[in-house]
This record gives sequence, structure tokens and C-alpha cells, in this order.
Amino acid sequence: MSTLELKNINKIYENGVAAVRDFNLEVKDKEFIIFVGPSGCGKSTTLRMIAGLEEISEGELWIDNSLVNYVETKDRDLAMVFQNYALYPYMTVYENLAFSLRVRKLPKKEIDEKVRKTAKILQIEELLFRKPKALSGGQKQRVAIGSAIVREPKLFLMDEPLSNLDAKLRAQMRVEIAKLHKELSTTIIYVTHDQTEAMTLGTKIVVMKDGIVQQIAQPKDLYENPINKFVAGFIGAPAMNFIDAVVRVRYRELYLEVLDQEIQINDFLSREFYAKGYVNEKIVIGIRPEDISFLTKEEQDVSQDSIITVVPDLRELLGAEANIYFKLANKTFCAVVPADNNIKLNEPTQLVMKQNKMLFFDVTTEENIFSIQKNKNFA
Repeated sequence: MSTLELKNINKIYENGVAAVRDFNLEVKDKEFIIFVGPSGCGKSTTLRMIAGLEEISEGELWIDNSLVNYVETKDRDLAMVFQNYALYPYMTVYENLAFSLRVRKLPKKEIDEKVRKTAKILQIEELLFRKPKALSGGQKQRVAIGSAIVREPKLFLMDEPLSNLDAKLRAQMRVEIAKLHKELSTTIIYVTHDQTEAMTLGTKIVVMKDGIVQQIAQPKDLYENPINKFVAGFIGAPAMNFIDAVVRVRYRELYLEVLDQEIQINDFLSREFYAKGYVNEKIVIGIRPEDISFLTKEEQDVSQDSIITVVPDLRELLGAEANIYFKLANKTFCAVVPADNNIKLNEPTQLVMKQNKMLFFDVTTEENIFSIQKNKNFA
């Protein structure tokens, strides 16, 4: 069993800057935990505190039910993979993999067995006697990961290990790391600023901003039920569209006013907005680009919910799909549609936002107005 628990962890530097504030997390055995957020949010600092490379200012860090705040890095039985590979340039791949085992003075036969087993797992057997300068970026990263695997640690810590690779290699290595987690059945803590990596790799994601945990959830829950506007905008590509609106009432029936246009809303939403006191209040609508569609000419002028008129001004072709961009109140919005769409640019057209996919945020707190359970009833 390899478990980890962070209790009220804080990192405050001598100049008073709080890099991490009140971080709480329980990691179960074999989980793949992702720390994600923009640069400077505290995710790498938290990882370094787990590794023992940064001192914890306040709080408790537990590994396998043992308090390790003052345990040295070498005694925590962790392995860390950095973004810059951290390979010894004058050693062969074999020697790089074997180095930590030789330091521990393991028998030569055992070292050889562990190195070759690790090389087989990572499919780098043919590279064992090359030096790092003769390897590609992807091969170097495999060796760096192998240097961690060969030690058979309690926990793997990975600090943006794919950030130096090109897009194609990153995609390939994501698959390899996912397979590795499944094959090794181990616990991994992984830091990234790339939300695609977070969504595809993690069994649980920790979203951070300004040193504070915003939300901890499984990828699907995070995507469908973000707790606030920041999480909603950070998770998903292209990013979620945010549209300013006002909840208006006419003859006790509610609708959403978007600029000079009206969006009808269903009875469930009407009851909830009434109950929560949002009548005649400003809100922010959140809608993902993939949940927007454009009406054909035959469908135009037919009364439907969540229709507004826009003027598309840019098409971005991406293989089977296309991003269509348009402006509302001088802000650019995006919709994802099939590539064979017949949408005409610079001409007014009507779009439909899927009402069961719309999210609503408080203007002041930026919190998601409705709970997870209620989001499922919007249709």
C-alpha cells in the first residue's frame, strides 16, 4: 500500500509570500493524481514539499500513515521525474538506470535484472548502451522515467515531464505513461499546466489557482460540474464561452437577456432562479464550444429555446471539425462544428446553445449557482 495525505499544508516564504495555502488531499493506493493550474499556482511547490525538496511551513505530510515532515528526501522512498530529464551525459542508458541501485550497493546480478526488466517495460532495450546525446527527446524521457521505475519506490512524483517534447511526442508519451501506471499498479503524483494531460491521465485532478485548491474531482465530474468560473474556463479545449446575461421576468415567466436578445428557459431553471433569488440579477452563462450548434436556413425562424443571432467572422479548420468564431459585446466566442458545415461568414445566422449543458455563475462570487445534482435536471 502506498498512500499519501496532506493536512492543512502551507508554504510561506520569508518575504511573506504564500505559495501554497491550506492544501488538503488524501491519495489512495494506486491513484494517479494530477496537480493542474496556471504557472505560479503552487502545484510544483506542493510536489517539492512532498519530495522533501521544499520545507513545509505549516501542516502535516503523511506517507503510509507515517508523518514525514522532517524525514530527509532520501529516506522517503520516492522517485521524481523532472521535465529536463536529469540524465548523466557521460553515462550510457544502462549506467543511468543502474546508478541509484549501485549507490544502494545492490548485488550486480540484481542490478542487471532490474535494469533489463525496466528497459523491457519502456521498450528501450536497444538503447541500453547509447549515451544521452544519441537519444531523441522522447527516448531521453523514457530513460528518465526508467531511472525512477528501477528503484521501485512507494510513490512516483512527476514534474511536467512532457513539457519539453513536441506535440506528437507528448501525445505518444501520454499513452505510454497511462499504460505504465496500469502495468506497475503504483501511485503517481503528476504536475502539469496542460489540461489535456490532466484530463487524459488522471484518476483524480486537483485544480489550483494562486496557491489555493479550487476543486478536487474525477475528470468527468470536473468537466461537467466545475465548482466555479475559473475551473470551468481552465478545463476544456477550446475554453468555455462566458456570456453576460440578466435573469428577467415577464408575467411571472423568466428568460435570460443577452445584450438585446432573449433566451427562453425551461420550468426547472425558472423555479431554481426564483428560489435562489436571481430574478432581475446579473449572471454569467457558461457554455462549451462543442455544445453550440448553428441552424440551417430551413430551421431558422423556428421558435426554439436558447437561440440567439450572431455573425460568424472566422472559420478554423481542424480536420474533422472546425472552430467557428463570432463576437458578442466585443468579446470573441467559439463554437465547434463538423468540418463540412455550410455556415457563411459575415452573415447573420442563428445558433442554439444546448440548455442542458449550460452552466450559470454568480457575478460576484463566480461560483456555480447550481449543485451537481441539479445540473443533471436542466433538460
